[in-house]
Parts: sequence; structure tokens; C-alpha cells
Amino acid sequence: MYKKTEDRRYTVFLYAMIILLALLVIRLIDLQILSGSHYRELADGNRIRQQTIQATRGVMMARDGEIWVGSRPVYIVAYAPQNGPMSDELTARLAAVLGVVPERLREQYETHRNYFGAIPLAVDIGQDVIARIEERRAEFPGVTIEVQPIRYYPYGMLAANVIGYVGEAGPDDRDENGDAYRGGAIIGRSGLETYYNHLLRGVDGGKQVEVDATGQPVKNIESVPIVPGHNLRLTLDLRLQQATEAAIREQIGRLADEHIWPTGVAAVALDPNTGAVLAMANWPSFDPNAFATGISNRQWQALNDNPMRPLDNKAISGLYPPGSLFKVVTGVAALEAQVITPEEQIYDEGKHWLIDKHNAGGEAFGWIDFYDAMAKSDNVYFYELGNRLGIEPITRTARELGLGELTGIDLYGEAKGLVASEAYKREVFDEDWYLGETFDAAIGQSFHLATPLQMAVLFSEIANGGTRYRPYLVSRIDRPDGSPYRIHTPEVTGKAVIPKAVLDVVRQSLWRVAQPGGTAGDVFRGYPVAIAAKTATSETASGRDHGMFAAYAPYDRPQIVVVVIVEHGGYGVFSAAPIAKRMLDSYFRLDGDTAKQGG
Repeated sequence: MYKKTEDRRYTVFLYAMIILLALLVIRLIDLQILSGSHYRELADGNRIRQQTIQATRGVMMARDGEIWVGSRPVYIVAYAPQNGPMSDELTARLAAVLGVVPERLREQYETHRNYFGAIPLAVDIGQDVIARIEERRAEFPGVTIEVQPIRYYPYGMLAANVIGYVGEAGPDDRDENGDAYRGGAIIGRSGLETYYNHLLRGVDGGKQVEVDATGQPVKNIESVPIVPGHNLRLTLDLRLQQATEAAIREQIGRLADEHIWPTGVAAVALDPNTGAVLAMANWPSFDPNAFATGISNRQWQALNDNPMRPLDNKAISGLYPPGSLFKVVTGVAALEAQVITPEEQIYDEGKHWLIDKHNAGGEAFGWIDFYDAMAKSDNVYFYELGNRLGIEPITRTARELGLGELTGIDLYGEAKGLVASEAYKREVFDEDWYLGETFDAAIGQSFHLATPLQMAVLFSEIANGGTRYRPYLVSRIDRPDGSPYRIHTPEVTGKAVIPKAVLDVVRQSLWRVAQPGGTAGDVFRGYPVAIAAKTATSETASGRDHGMFAAYAPYDRPQIVVVVIVEHGGYGVFSAAPIAKRMLDSYFRLDGDTAKQGG
């Protein structure tokens, strides 16, 4: 009896062992064969880290080769998400070392938690912070110190609205192929940074590294090399750009002394023979370095909510009635149509005899011909030209000179502008056209709207004989090894067929503007370079009028065209002309350096 009981126990034990062994074998088969790849990935995830190495964005150089925009290496504090969610305790300890509130780190973590790779928490940290983290390495599991390039703008706000800024790609951003960017990718957000982003970005690299228990790299396993971005050679003249922006700041101060408070300034300088942009300035502006290191919500709101729009490039997007700058269009139309001769005199008694429309300052110039009418910016004379022409020839000539169309500059956000016409009024307002509106259109008011860049292109056509060039900001693009990728050649986008005799009359009248008796005669009294110019004061719906000024020089061999607008600055000769003069001073080296030849 006892033996049977023992045999039964042995049999049960044996079967139990067989079952346990079978379960163990099944589990081993599952671990090693059926789920082996899954667990290997988990093991590697704890041991191996994937690190993305950002490519260095290409540099931007001024026309003389000076580095205008580059990149610099900085230390970044990051967190490896493979270590699991970032705990509150770790967040608090790291925030104390970095000198920030924990909520800021938590916000960074939540923003990037679904991205592949290390999560950046703090950018451009100092050696003291690095030392504190390394001294207490065990307290910061998963936290790494990495070196990455960030965008650097050594000249700060200089041409910031043209150069643009960079920022982190969001989930809705797409590259030139329509694909989503890798999480955390740095892309251009405005200006040249975004227009040429596909060339500036380069190709990110990466590496697999083996890490220890604290998440610190101990060995490189595999690397993918980075490809730096292409480099841009700009058409911008660094010295001229600096002089332009300094002149704007000083003029803002002088106007403030007169209790005049402009809401914005835009200035453009072009080479009339190629379309190259020599300078493009805006006020107010911003410092793009703030975006490179991660702009705060408070800083962004201060810029974005500012009614003076410091983020806008007003030179290409600001739309203004061109005012008396438009008189060159009316003058060309009238001389071509032969409704007036240059020598014919019209009597100006201070207002037009058909409609009670006056000169801007209430002047009465008496008998006046085309040359003096342009030089003195006489409204009554140009009202009469509008009366003789009608609106259609004015509209047609404006379009032939490129107004109402995009210039095609290599920037996003350019405004098209508007040319006054009967068709526009009928389409938008379903109203008839009146003679008084023709009068207004003849002096650049009515429905006319143009950007400062468009007016610079128009005056370039007058200066060079009627050729319209596409304005451009990049003269060449080089590969990372320095070999040329693309070299820009001037591109003709239109040709206004204007008789030479007509152009000669218009040019002569513009030359008189800067001579004694002209509206800009006092500003350019004794100037060593012959200037062709036009002052303008553009009426606005509210507030003080806009001040405008356009010029090209030298008069006989034009090399540069400048256009300046001062929003709500009052008369153009007082608000805008001094800025333009400083720009010409710089270009011709009349501000202390050796003068350029050709003047």
C-alpha cells in the first residue's frame, strides 16, 4: 500500500516536471524565435540610442564676401525618450540647474515627446551648467549634453526683414517635395531663410551609439555623414545697408523732436542696369537671433501683436498711394500722346479751373511748363494733363511700366499693387468713373497702390531707358565645397517702348527737382553727383500723410536707384529725402571714404 502511494507521488511529480519543462521550452521558443526580434529591439532600445546630427545651414555673404549670416556650435541639454517619460522629480532638478521654471521644461518635453530622437530642452547653455550636470550625473538619467549648430546673425537686426529667421518645423510644415519634416528640424520661417530653405538646409546626418545605465554614450556603432547646406552670395552692399538703417534711426529721432511719429519706414536701393538689390531696409525691425535660440511666447506676442508690424518687409508688402512719384507715369503718357509739349505753359492759379482741386500747400505758380511743373511738383498742371488724357492712357502707361504686377523678387510675400481704372471701379464698386477721379489718379492718388520696390523698379526703367529687370537678392549659390551651383544673370521681364525724346524730357525734369528751385533743391544743394529725383507726399485715410522720395544717380550714367517711404512722416522732402541722401552719400563714398568713380 505504501509502495503504491510512493509510486503515485513519483508519477505526479514526474508529470509535473514534464509539464513545467514543456512550458519552459514553449516560453524559450516564444522568446527566442516567435518574439525574438521584438525583445531584441527592446534590448537595443535600452542599450542603443539613435542620434540625429543637424546639418549646418549654408552661410549668407554680402556682395563683398563678408559673412552676413552663419551658424555657430552650441551646447544643448536634451532628454532621451527611450528612458521613459520624464519624471516630475527629474524635471524639477534639471530646471533648478538650468535656472528656469519647471513648466518651461515640461512644455518643451510635451512639444517634442512624439519626435524621434533626443528631445531638446535648453539651447546654448554655458560651461558652468554643463559642469553642474556632469558633477551630478547620476541624478539626471537620460539627460545628455549635445553639440549642435544654431543660426547666428552677427549683425543682429541689420536687414532682418530681408534675411528672415529660422524656427523649428511643425507638424503641418512640408519640404519642397511635400513631405513632412523630421521632428525638431530647423527650417526657414521668413525672408531669404525660407525662400532658399531647400538649399540652405543641407542633409542631416546621424549615428547609433551604445549608452551605459545612465544614458551616456560609451561607443559609436554606426554613423551617417551630414551634408552642409549651400552658401548664398547676396547682392546687398553691407556698408550701404548699414548706412541706410543708421540714417533711418537718426531721422526717426529728428522727426520725434518735431513731434512727428512715423509708424514705419521702408527703403530700397537697386542697380537699374541689372535689378540687383543693393539695400533693403525696414523700420521697425527685429533681431533674428531671438528665434535661433528659441523665442519665448511673450517675445513672439510682442512682435506679432505690434501694430507697427516689425515682422513685415514693408519694402515688398507695404501698399501705399504713390503720390507725386506717379507723376512720371502721367508725364510719359501725356508726352507720348502729344496732349502737351514740354514748353507749353499752363496757368496755375492755385486750383484747377474745372474742379476745385488745389496744390498740396496751396501754392499758385502762375504760368508753368512741364519741366518746372515736375520740379515744383505742381498738382494743378498734372490735373490738366489728366483732363486732357482721360484715365485710360494713364492706366495703360502705368501697366506698361510694370505697376499692378509682381516684380518677381526672390522673396515670398510680395504684394501686387493696384492701378486705378474705370474697370476696377466698376467691378468692385459698380459705380461710374468721374473726372475728379482722373485728376486724383494723375497725381498718384485715387485707387493707385504700389510697394516701394515697385516704385524703385519704375524709376529704374526711367533711368535705363525702359528695360524692366526682375529684382534679385542672390547673385550666386555655391555648393558646400565652394563650386558654383547657380550664378544669377540679369533677367528682363518687360520693355516699355518709350520714345527717347520723351524719356529725355522726363529725365531732364527730374534732374531739375534736385536743382535750386526744385522741391529737393535745398537737400542736394552743391551735391557733387548729378541727381535725378522726385519728392512725394501721399494722402492717407487718417493721420499725417506719407512722405516719399525717389532718385537715381549719376543723372547721365545711372548706377543706383533709391526709394524711401516714411509712413505718416509728412512731406517727403523733409521726412524721406534726408534718408535717401545718406544712402547716396554712402554709395558714392561721400561720407568720409574715397568717392566711387562714375559720379
